[in-house]
Amino acid sequence: MSDWLPSLNALRAFEAVSRHLNYRLAAEELCVSPAAVKQLVSKLEATLGSPLLQRSGRGLALTAQGTAGRDDLAQGFRQIVASVEKMRTLTERKRLIVSVEPSFATAWLVPRLDLFRTRNTDIDVLIDSSLQLVDLDRGAADVAIRFGSRHTDGLVTERLFDEELCAFCSPTLTTGRSAIRRLEDLQRVTLLHWDLSQLSWASSTKKWMGWKPWLKHIGAGHIIPGPGLRFSDYNLAVQAAIAGQGVILGSTPVFRRLVEARLLINPFPEKVTTDIGYDLVTTERARTRPEVISFMDWIVREAKS
Repeated sequence: MSDWLPSLNALRAFEAVSRHLNYRLAAEELCVSPAAVKQLVSKLEATLGSPLLQRSGRGLALTAQGTAGRDDLAQGFRQIVASVEKMRTLTERKRLIVSVEPSFATAWLVPRLDLFRTRNTDIDVLIDSSLQLVDLDRGAADVAIRFGSRHTDGLVTERLFDEELCAFCSPTLTTGRSAIRRLEDLQRVTLLHWDLSQLSWASSTKKWMGWKPWLKHIGAGHIIPGPGLRFSDYNLAVQAAIAGQGVILGSTPVFRRLVEARLLINPFPEKVTTDIGYDLVTTERARTRPEVISFMDWIVREAKS
């Protein structure tokens, strides 16, 4: 049978493109480059001897051949995921994959993870720290903690906590002759920015996670932010703030332990409550597994406390 079947990677690439009708979005889902996705689809078309995609305006459309295979391929990959889950559940130890944004993992989740592990010694936890939105339907992770992203139908979503944005800095920046004391001081200090321009899913986050929007929301739009440093990895921005290199916008609930440890402080009382937050997300299928139930129950209690 394998002598005439096309490459599984090529089939997977085409199935992703057939859903998104966009090479870049399919590449983000598969964690490869758009060029790699195009090459795999081209190889599949060459193997089948028929075009599967065609240009339609500025986007893509399926040909008759592509449409004929799309639904069956989607169902087939779902069945593969279900089969792998069945095999996984029969192992003696349970394995749980948690997809989470790096800064949330560092500042909030990892310091608390021992509490979960001591109560669930039969569960091996793998933290998949990435800014990419993994495909939960395809088993890329069992649960995900997402911030400011839209959720597709069919996913089980529970809010951990709403976002509350404040300015944070090292205590060292609030002492001495050049200490930060007033909002106007932001015009002369280094501001740390999270660069979200490369993340297609982060439109809601971009609306809030910036100094200009934050100043406008607190009624200080007249203040012109000073020079800054930009980071594509927010976790690095947090480390720069801890090191005293500038002021950062951050989440009050996520940074709570950093504040309690006096690694960061709130130099100003102003805060902004946004319309986004941190959500716990999984699938209906995964939600029935004991290890997923245990993790979700535990993390919801931690967040509420």
